Amino acid sequence: MGIVVLTMKASVMEMFLVLLVTGIHSNKEMTKKVKRPKFTVPQINCDVKAGKIINPEFVVKCPAGCQDPKYHVYGTDVYSSYSSVCAAAVHSGVLDNSGGKILVRKVAGQSGYRGSYSNGVQSLSLPRWRESFIVSEGKPQKGVTYPSALTYSSPKSPAAKAGETTKAYQKPSVPATTAQPVTLMQVPGTTPEGAAHVTLPRPSQSAASITSSPRPQPVGHRSRELDLWATIAYTSSQNSPHASPGETDLWKPGSVLLDAGFVPKEELSTQSLEPVSQGDPNCKVDLSFLIDGSTSVGKRRFRIQKQFLADIAQALDIGPAGPLMGVVQYGDNPATQFNLKTHMNSRDLKTAIEKITQRGGLSNVGRAISSVTKNFFSKANGNRGGAPNVAVVMVDGWPTDKVEEASRLARESGINIFFITIEGATETEKQYVIEPNFANKAVCRTNGFYSLSVQSWFSLHKSVQPLVKRICDTERLACSKTCFNSADIGFVIDGSSSVGTGNFRTVLQFVANLSKEFEISDTDTRVGAVQYTYEQRLEFGFEEYSTKPDILNAIKRVGYWSGGTSTGAAINYALEQLFKKSKPNKRKLMILITDGRSYDDVRIPAMAAHHKGVITYAIGVAWAAQDELEVIATHPAKDHAFFVDEFDNLYRSVPKVIQNICTEFNSQPRN
Repeated sequence: MGIVVLTMKASVMEMFLVLLVTGIHSNKEMTKKVKRPKFTVPQINCDVKAGKIINPEFVVKCPAGCQDPKYHVYGTDVYSSYSSVCAAAVHSGVLDNSGGKILVRKVAGQSGYRGSYSNGVQSLSLPRWRESFIVSEGKPQKGVTYPSALTYSSPKSPAAKAGETTKAYQKPSVPATTAQPVTLMQVPGTTPEGAAHVTLPRPSQSAASITSSPRPQPVGHRSRELDLWATIAYTSSQNSPHASPGETDLWKPGSVLLDAGFVPKEELSTQSLEPVSQGDPNCKVDLSFLIDGSTSVGKRRFRIQKQFLADIAQALDIGPAGPLMGVVQYGDNPATQFNLKTHMNSRDLKTAIEKITQRGGLSNVGRAISSVTKNFFSKANGNRGGAPNVAVVMVDGWPTDKVEEASRLARESGINIFFITIEGATETEKQYVIEPNFANKAVCRTNGFYSLSVQSWFSLHKSVQPLVKRICDTERLACSKTCFNSADIGFVIDGSSSVGTGNFRTVLQFVANLSKEFEISDTDTRVGAVQYTYEQRLEFGFEEYSTKPDILNAIKRVGYWSGGTSTGAAINYALEQLFKKSKPNKRKLMILITDGRSYDDVRIPAMAAHHKGVITYAIGVAWAAQDELEVIATHPAKDHAFFVDEFDNLYRSVPKVIQNICTEFNSQPRN
């Protein structure tokens, strides 16, 4: 019996030991699993904004293709939380366009986010925003725990649409309440984004040959169509750089209502928070795009042209403190699609561009340029006066009318014309071009700066950045200077006894009538005046008045002096007291009015004026000596010396004097 008991005790102890060892081993296995959790880096899409993510610091993985302009970025180094996280990473240089992991850390909001172009991404400027973030390489720091699932401020997050693991942010539950479903509302005027972008299988080689079909030859007007694949390839390269041939857009559950113009009600409440840029102050220009809506372009090429305009609008950073842009479409006749003041930011401008429909007809570029010169750059249409006027003309092949005369008038009006020729005439087609070398006859200068020749519509997008850079280089916009806004004009007025009080007032009215024709400011044309008899008197200098009303009032206040006539001494005085203070970049114009022969020699003073680059116009009245006027006047005298028989006829010479001033200005070399 004792032996049996001992045997049972041994068995129990043996079982206990087995269970103990098994438990210890099992506990070790569980401990191992607890100690080694696996960190999963959450993935986000290119369009996810930092402000949508609640986590203050996190590591995420970005996909490829976030360099696309449609993913907006605000700021440099420190970015507004309204920015795309991944596009900001590309802009900062942390990522390239192939994607990868990044570390994101939220920081306080800033006042004044500076826009810049970096690593293929154009960031926009922004006055202020409530929250910022910075990005760095996606290396987790020791001792810091990063979320494997991001917390979003809205359950309708872009990441969720991609099937990623996310944790929806929820408010604490309140007793006696039930969760309200997200309601959908129709937004008037919304358009299904991307509805026009469909990816089709690449056509066969024979189908592709359609793009090089021969062009009909009557009146030099080409007509051709474009294969669908090439158009979609261009659109895809702009919006979905990683779509491969043969892919098709898949229907996603829940996408139908959204694509049809419905948005969640909660999304509507945040739309007013979207920041609107004031524009890039380093590119303050008033810009008109003249787009080719002729039948020869075809519908698909016209869409490419609109995409190009949208890319330009995005890259320019449109705003009241920066560039403003309007669009004129031409065919048989031009039509303004919208003017400079219609859209004051890039987002609205791109939406308007998308809605432009093709007009058809011929390619009457000359008629379009004339219309822009007469109507587009007016104050009523948003022209700001102080900003350079720029017109970019896009033409498919060649114009069907002449452009030279219309372009000359545009240049004389201070418009800087750029020309983009897409798929220009081949050697066999040049016989149909109405005006050979039309681009050089149209542009502001023939130095290559104002002309872009694009071999194919499908490489047009490569011209976006070169064109933007040139448009914004305001120092090189040479045609902003005109005969009306680029001179220092000094009037030298005879106040001798032979003139008389009544005639002197007539002379002053003549001076006022001439002054009215010019654009007067401290940066444009400036006006000064000297009155002389035997002696000389400075009535007012170039720096004294900077507005047209002030100049006209100053002319009215000039008092009649009376005395002798020392014209030679007056010219020397004007050179010393007026033109010595002229700005280096201004044309120096002296307009001398006299009614008689001078008591002193005028030859040496006149030669001194010509030597110093002062262009002299001599206006003689009544008893003035013609030979003396010709000596005073700049060569050729027939263009710079005028004579009228009576003071009352002075006003008749105003148009001729202005015409000669402008003709001389515009005869300067254009290269």
